[in-house]
Amino acid sequence: MTRFISAISSAAEAVDPVPRAFLNVERSAGDQRWVSRLDQAAQNRALAIAQVHGIPDLVARVLAGRGISLEDATAFLDPTIRSLMPDPYTLTDCEKAVNRLALSIERREKVAIFGDYDVDGASSSALLYRFLRHFGVEAEIYIPDRIFEGYGPNPAAIRQLIANGARLIVTVDCGSTSHDALAAAREEGCDVVVIDHHQLGRELPPCLALVNPNREDDLSGQGHLCAAGVVFMVLVAAARLLRERGDRRARSLDLLAWLDIVALATVCDVVPLKGLNRAYVVKGLIAARHMGNAGLAALFRKAGLGGPVTPYHFGFLIGPRINAGGRIGDAALGSRLLTIDDAIEAEEIAGRLDDLNRERQAMEAAMLAEAEAEVLAEYGTGEGANVLITARDSWHPGIVGLIAARLKEKFKRPAFAISFDPSGKGTGSGRSINGFDMGRMVREAVDAGLLVKGGGHAMAAGLTVERANLGRLRAFFEEKAREGVPALVANHVLKIDGALSASGATLELFDMLEQAGPYGSGHAQPVFAIPAHRLRDARLVGTAHIKVTLEATDGSKLEGIAFRAAETPLGSMLLNSRGAQIHAAGCLSADHWQGNRRIQFRLLDAVRAG
Repeated sequence: MTRFISAISSAAEAVDPVPRAFLNVERSAGDQRWVSRLDQAAQNRALAIAQVHGIPDLVARVLAGRGISLEDATAFLDPTIRSLMPDPYTLTDCEKAVNRLALSIERREKVAIFGDYDVDGASSSALLYRFLRHFGVEAEIYIPDRIFEGYGPNPAAIRQLIANGARLIVTVDCGSTSHDALAAAREEGCDVVVIDHHQLGRELPPCLALVNPNREDDLSGQGHLCAAGVVFMVLVAAARLLRERGDRRARSLDLLAWLDIVALATVCDVVPLKGLNRAYVVKGLIAARHMGNAGLAALFRKAGLGGPVTPYHFGFLIGPRINAGGRIGDAALGSRLLTIDDAIEAEEIAGRLDDLNRERQAMEAAMLAEAEAEVLAEYGTGEGANVLITARDSWHPGIVGLIAARLKEKFKRPAFAISFDPSGKGTGSGRSINGFDMGRMVREAVDAGLLVKGGGHAMAAGLTVERANLGRLRAFFEEKAREGVPALVANHVLKIDGALSASGATLELFDMLEQAGPYGSGHAQPVFAIPAHRLRDARLVGTAHIKVTLEATDGSKLEGIAFRAAETPLGSMLLNSRGAQIHAAGCLSADHWQGNRRIQFRLLDAVRAG
């Protein structure tokens, strides 16, 4: 049994109005207060899970800390599509959409797929394209240019698709608020089916079917799905209908083989990893490891994949490369890559995306330096603002979302980055902090007449604003965020799942913890404290990372790394504490190097012990 140092916090902490600090860490190098993730009720539940189901104590703590009940524990460790997917027809308008798709297949009509330019849009488009191709239907994917067309369908593009012969248009990951564009399709006598997941108002667009679990009259309970997850549900229902109608091609269709695409979108769109989303990612990772998708396999090779595919690889290696096409290159490259089966063509497209990603990284670095300088000039340390808004004329509009994300991470509050064109129209993107609904705030700004257009979801949003309204927009966002953001920002806590010694951090433990994953949005990766270990070594590696070696009193050692920590208070503390005893906090990971697999500690925070 892996050695586990039981949680340092006592039962008394859980009932205190303010829980006692874990390891008495009131303020760490990262300016955080450490607290136990488990209150007394969760600790009791963890004990019951371990005793009743024979699950290791630490894994039981991870489950209990994420709200998993005693009854659901074993099923949670083995999520399946069959058990977690409801009847797709519980999605409002799904039956209408499925019947129209089946009609196009029976009539062999040309279908146009209008997708978004991010990973979710590319993945959703590829799923539908592959489905239609299996049934011999001619399909065309259209991804708008981020700069010249912006997000979502536009009347000119819709009319062009109809002129090209489309008898049905299906919008994926967009379309819920595209009233003018969909009205243009109706005028031309072309049916439109919208499959989306973005928040929308009460007024629905003019279309044959709107499948969106976030519409107010949808009772499916699947509002946490990304667009690709919704598309997959629609395709499950369509395949079922076609089988019932006797279409032999439906019997040979293997939808589960495409779960790698669904998992990619689910991870990259940062939707909560709960319910059906967990099953999508768990089963999608299995599909991805078979490398059956030629495009994904080529991109993994370009990214230098080491070891089996994990959510990290989707989110940090594959996602940015697919997004690079939509940000600064050809927006259709990502969807094209995910639809092709030719290995040579896949290698060529993967190479182009890899080159674009390197170009994007250089542009991002320069823009980020300007944005951080603007924040310091406009807001000081940023602590006096509830929402950060940065704007420049020279910024590439395809990268503003990345800048907003970096600002949010550094200053720990909602942030927007906006790029203005010569006409004075600004294209912006925002990223939020947990607990603050940014999408709602942006929609309220649209309703107030401060934005040309805007929308999104709780954690991210896009907007278009006239330069003349920028000052009013700042004031509006500040007022809207005043009630919720200060309390969220002030709550600088790091939740700890338990404590480990260096000898207890093993690959065996890591593999058991992985069964409780995948981890991500809405299902936090376990954070463990390594108490009172000597910092045997700390050194700079690469351009910004710090590699550490932690040593226990029994001589056992644990290798770790603090990513992008060099220019932070954490990095300074580590580099100046060699030989000292420290409490470290972070996550376990498995490092693959030259065919060898070893445990690694991803250090998130630290403080001197004693």
